[in-house]
Amino acid sequence: MRAGVLYGIGVGPGDPELLTIKAVRLIKECDILAIPQKKIGECFAYRIALNAVPEVKDKPVLPVDMPMTRDKAVREAAYKAGAKKIAEVLSGGRKVVFLTLGDPSVYSTFAYLAPQVRSLGFDVVWIPGVTSFCASAAALGQSLCADREELHIIPGGINAGDALSFPGTKVFMKGELDVLLDAIRKKGHSARAVENCGTDNERLYNTLEDIPGDAGYYLVTIAKEKEE
Repeated sequence: MRAGVLYGIGVGPGDPELLTIKAVRLIKECDILAIPQKKIGECFAYRIALNAVPEVKDKPVLPVDMPMTRDKAVREAAYKAGAKKIAEVLSGGRKVVFLTLGDPSVYSTFAYLAPQVRSLGFDVVWIPGVTSFCASAAALGQSLCADREELHIIPGGINAGDALSFPGTKVFMKGELDVLLDAIRKKGHSARAVENCGTDNERLYNTLEDIPGDAGYYLVTIAKEKEE
């Protein structure tokens, strides 16, 4: 492998105190911070890191555009372009930290970028972070799974009807909220949710009826079969 190293660091869902000691150390030590947006002001992950590590304000920032689109060709082109930008920095032997929300292994932009950078001959290191669904369960004061209970993490709500047939706990990440809530009602499950977990705008919803149909993008919904 070549000299530079790319670190994908999960900064958690919003609360800067949830960054790991390892994440904080690597952010302090890195030469450059890469962010998955064109502008610093648009990057939530950057703001979280800044609140946890004041030294962030003095770090050079490398914007890596990661467009939110269903067009696979557009996405693939962006991943390759982003990897090339990062590789140019790594080729000088520098350490680059890529900031991502939650954990880099769970529905993360870093998961698309990492293989591209590695294919260019550089080491890539994944640094885990607190996931939004674990932080949400903690905020609600509930267990996600116990004994031999299964846990299912599901993106969106389009296939909610089928997913709700899975045994155990179902966690829905963002997605089509109106479809999801309707499916939960029809299935007769209970549900709780957290909006903007770990931020000043955090909202807890302790029943299905409490969850507003116009809740924001950062919503985690936890559905379970009602106990008899």
